[in-house]
Amino acid sequence: MVLHQMEALAAVGVDTVILAVSYRPEMLEQEMKKQEDRLGIKIVFSVEEEPLGTAGPLKLAAPLLEGSESFFVLNSDVICEFPFQQMMEFHKKHGRQGTIAVTKVEEPSKYGVVVFDESAGRIDSFVEKPQEYVGNKINAGLYILNPSVLDYIPLAPTSIEKEVFPQMSESENLYAFVLPGYWMDVGQPKDFLKGTQLYLSHIRKKLEATSDLNGLRLATGKNIIPPVLVDDTAKIGEDVSIGPNVVIGARVRIEDGVRIQNATILSDTVIRTHSFIKSSIIGRKCSIGRWVRIENNSVLGEDVVVTDELYLNGAIVLPHKSITINEPEPKIIM
Repeated sequence: MVLHQMEALAAVGVDTVILAVSYRPEMLEQEMKKQEDRLGIKIVFSVEEEPLGTAGPLKLAAPLLEGSESFFVLNSDVICEFPFQQMMEFHKKHGRQGTIAVTKVEEPSKYGVVVFDESAGRIDSFVEKPQEYVGNKINAGLYILNPSVLDYIPLAPTSIEKEVFPQMSESENLYAFVLPGYWMDVGQPKDFLKGTQLYLSHIRKKLEATSDLNGLRLATGKNIIPPVLVDDTAKIGEDVSIGPNVVIGARVRIEDGVRIQNATILSDTVIRTHSFIKSSIIGRKCSIGRWVRIENNSVLGEDVVVTDELYLNGAIVLPHKSITINEPEPKIIM
């Protein structure tokens, strides 16, 4: 999702992206640095020695942000159409310190609701999980901030949602931009798969209108049930069935007779003959044996080996594990 966000930022002319990272930053840095030339942007890493919440990392990166123009702040686990240009135009028009993208939800009582003037956009307050109806728009995790906002933030663990934004709204410095189209928080496996479905549907509609989206094309063929996205380097065997709502990463090898639906297969993974993958996420460099069945929001970490003829039902498997027995009930395998 981070890569998708950077692609959208590059498309509107953003030339520098700062990634706030903490856990195993070297892995992300190694992967993201490969994208700099392709995207035409500079990627800078700001590493937290201790967790700083959702606002502290901005203060940590202040030397890179102070004196600059308004900047975007994105949660890494959200997906949408990323209307950055329209959002920046709205931000410049109201001329205040900050803009929050908000999105409509069906059950606002499950979320923190943003209460704002629907005509002008000025935010009045935030109500956490309201029991009575106060609105149906929630924080979508995309912001535009002026450098002056850094004055609100200490170099310490700080919540931008609970500590910074309320101060800004009290001084009438915070506005809401209503997102068009789809939106999803993809921080959980089930939501990631739903977000992938929404993204592929969005790409399909765009491609139908333009025939080409920055060189991106969905897969086609007699064994493809659209929408499906397959990397050019992936190898697909005979008599397979892929889709709908499937993403196949780089250098993946899928052998004969495999069936995949509503799933993401990350790079360098091998899926051997006649296996069935449904509603699951398969990590990088995994090896899935013959006649294996994996389903029900299973998630396999990096370098997991699943031997032949096994069944995994809702299994969460940590990296570098070898699975040699059936897992018929959802569980975490450490």
